[in-house]
Amino acid sequence: MLHSINPHTLKEVYSVEEFSKDDINKAIDKADDCFKSWRKRSFAERSTLLLAAAKELKQNKSEYALDITLEMGKPISQSISEVEKCAWVCEYYAEKAEQHLANKPIPTDAKESYVSYEPLGAVLAVMPWNYPFWQVFRFAAPALMAGNVGLLKHASNVMKSAANIEKVFQRAGFPEGCFSNLPISSGKVEDIIKNKKIKAVTLTGSKPAGSSVASIAGSEIKKSVLELGGSNALVVFADCNMEETIKTCVQARFQNTGQSCIAGKRLLLHTSIAEEFTNKFVKVVGELKSGDPMDSDTYIGPMARVDLAEELEQQLKQSVEQGAKILLGGNRKDAHFEPTVVDNVTTDMTIFKEETFGPLIGITVFETKEEAVNLVNQSDFGLGVSLFAENIEMVKELIPQFEDGAVFVNELVKSDPRLPFGGTKISGYGRELSMDGIQEFVNKKTVYIR
Repeated sequence: MLHSINPHTLKEVYSVEEFSKDDINKAIDKADDCFKSWRKRSFAERSTLLLAAAKELKQNKSEYALDITLEMGKPISQSISEVEKCAWVCEYYAEKAEQHLANKPIPTDAKESYVSYEPLGAVLAVMPWNYPFWQVFRFAAPALMAGNVGLLKHASNVMKSAANIEKVFQRAGFPEGCFSNLPISSGKVEDIIKNKKIKAVTLTGSKPAGSSVASIAGSEIKKSVLELGGSNALVVFADCNMEETIKTCVQARFQNTGQSCIAGKRLLLHTSIAEEFTNKFVKVVGELKSGDPMDSDTYIGPMARVDLAEELEQQLKQSVEQGAKILLGGNRKDAHFEPTVVDNVTTDMTIFKEETFGPLIGITVFETKEEAVNLVNQSDFGLGVSLFAENIEMVKELIPQFEDGAVFVNELVKSDPRLPFGGTKISGYGRELSMDGIQEFVNKKTVYIR
């Protein structure tokens, strides 16, 4: 059995019997059979169904959001926003998929030559718990519109949300086998990837999980896309709009109780404003309401599991022993971890080098823009960086020097259906969303007609 435990009450909210090997093979066979007809559907037909999924998400967002909150502790208002964002990505691809996958003419000596974009088949998605709906829909919407079919292996602690996602597609009228939920543990992923009817795999998760999935897919010569962890920097220059920057940095670090790969986890402050910025930042963070995630005004809920909170506590302890100074918070009770701000963070400390997946941020100061660039790039991660300054021309000169997959100026790093999303270094490879995302799982076929 797979169990979902409410991290606020520590009581079980859902359990499901794990699929047997026979169950898995039947689901894969059904997906493969569905693909044979689904790939022939017109973009208009697929679009109609995806718009129906968007409508279902909007109409029943409270139902789906409630289960997100009960399973992994996301504050209810943020769970509702997550479901709404899933409707947006469905609407985006319902409108744009045909354009993104239109034949691309290429002038050659042929009478006609072009590239066509054709679906691959059944794609396995291995997804995490922190955005249990959004992470799945940002894969599913483009994959299904491209003519692929999807199978979901979700995180074991959000199996009700996984079942709900399958329900969304069923209620929208998608054919049986077009999108299937597989309630399984991680140990069964390898055999699924090796199944000849699975053509590709995408994973959002940790580096160890990504490395394992990529190596299995690689051994089978199958396409993989990895969106892994991040340790994004928030770089604050001396000429920033301080009040707006503080507001944005608080959101960047503490939304979803800090459990986001693209959260701003390292706060880099110019030395000339560091003291004033820090004092004001700590005050705002201290006013965030923590508590029951079912309360509409709660901003910081519990972390998704007790062991995750314990891991963050250990990272903090190690950094304090290395010389970091706690300015706010630092205490844990079960899965609840106080919003925490830590000063005097140096590059050799745990919370600078490792990803901190929870409501904790470390502050490091810099003197020159060159030093700021070096501090950002010193990380083994490369998902995104936020730069805060009024001198936009200076910022534009710096942008090519950052090694990350995204640079956001005067804004938190965020995913948007209209923009490609993905990282570098140990943050993974490949892109999701936009035209780049829908073209990841297609056969880019060269056609030459003499």
